[in-house]
Amino acid sequence: MSIKKTWISFLSLFFLFHLFSQGPISKIDSLDIMKVMSFQEKAWNNGNIDLFMEGYIKSEELVFSGSGGPVYGWKATKDRYFKSYPDLKTMGKLTFRISKIKSLSSNTAYLIGEYYLKRIIDDSFGHFTLLWKKINGKWLIVSDHTSSSDNN
Repeated sequence: MSIKKTWISFLSLFFLFHLFSQGPISKIDSLDIMKVMSFQEKAWNNGNIDLFMEGYIKSEELVFSGSGGPVYGWKATKDRYFKSYPDLKTMGKLTFRISKIKSLSSNTAYLIGEYYLKRIIDDSFGHFTLLWKKINGKWLIVSDHTSSSDNN
């Protein structure tokens, strides 16, 4: 292979690596995402699933993956929440613990964390990975993969 082809191959690989690599997220973007998480936590703890859903993209692009498999679309995800959490007793008090937020590009990021539901009936906890997209300056969840760690 010629030096020119080797150099082009190297530059192509270098570009692709940086294009798809995970990097630190800006402080402003990190704070904006955490504001959405805090907003959702408060909405949930007030029993307001409608307000909680404001953190998700209102689109068929949204996917929620849980133990029942994937649910596609904002309305279907909202309906799933209402079916799974029909009352305040089932909803309990939600607390998030964030482990990591990383940037994938200037307008995409992922977040890894844990959730805790303190309830009268039984507590619930688990892990989640959220894919975020910045749209018109606002960070919204486009993919939510949540797994329960309950021993039920």
